[in-house]
Amino acid sequence: MKKKLNKVAKDTNTFLKNFITKQNKTDLINPMKYGLFPGGKKIRSKLIIDVGKIFNIKYRELIQIGAAVECIHAYSLIHDDLPCMDNDRLRRGKLSTHIKYGESTAILAGNSLLTIAFEILSQPSLKLNSKTKNILINLLSKCSGHSGIAGGQYLDLNFERKKIPLKKIVNMQIKKTGKLFSFCCMAPVIISKKNEYLSLFDKIGSEIGLLFQIADDLIDYLGNSKKVGKKTKKDKKKGKATLISLLGYRNTIKYGDTLKSNIFKKIKRFGKNAKDLEDTISFILMRTK
Repeated sequence: MKKKLNKVAKDTNTFLKNFITKQNKTDLINPMKYGLFPGGKKIRSKLIIDVGKIFNIKYRELIQIGAAVECIHAYSLIHDDLPCMDNDRLRRGKLSTHIKYGESTAILAGNSLLTIAFEILSQPSLKLNSKTKNILINLLSKCSGHSGIAGGQYLDLNFERKKIPLKKIVNMQIKKTGKLFSFCCMAPVIISKKNEYLSLFDKIGSEIGLLFQIADDLIDYLGNSKKVGKKTKKDKKKGKATLISLLGYRNTIKYGDTLKSNIFKKIKRFGKNAKDLEDTISFILMRTK
């Protein structure tokens, strides 16, 4: 699993480095690169590859789509760390972008990474027809904006120090994290034109994203800051609405295990072609154990 994950991370970063090298050399390039590289484990890109394997999609196309997703993800992290958001000084083992370059520069660097994602998807090097590209761009836009990441972050901030019911917490976390995972799982289906599977992989992606957020919350609850590369134990301090704050630690673990089992049931029909996807899902939850 680790070897495959490292290969996807390396290939995604290689694409991004080559793409950014060809950009005009503006003053925002360095803070953009700082927020983007070396990046995390590239689990989102790995999911695109995993689902792509089920539908027999070309690896090079999937890496380019993964690169666009990683730009969206990096933008969201840069903005999440801002003083007006979660006010975090560390990210991925180094200073947050706004600490390194200043708040206004971080905002503009994040904005630039957001728009570069759509530039990547519209490139001639992505050998897909214009209709398919438009569908991907439209879907990624929805997953990134007020109905996805941005809307989820708004709810996350608005729910602080309030008693929030389970359904609303799950909805918030699916928007904040799950929607981008949905895109990752739906993109290969869109390329394959097997639209009868779209709603299934939309649901699978949302649930994988929720599982990822649960794992992140568990890491924050128990984690070591030096090991995970960012400040931990901050959710409780800020009064964040999480499944842990509502259900408790042990019940959240049970919730995550049940969620994982339900996802596995959904992908069982794809047999051995779904083995890599199963391994990635297991890895997401194993980060907490």
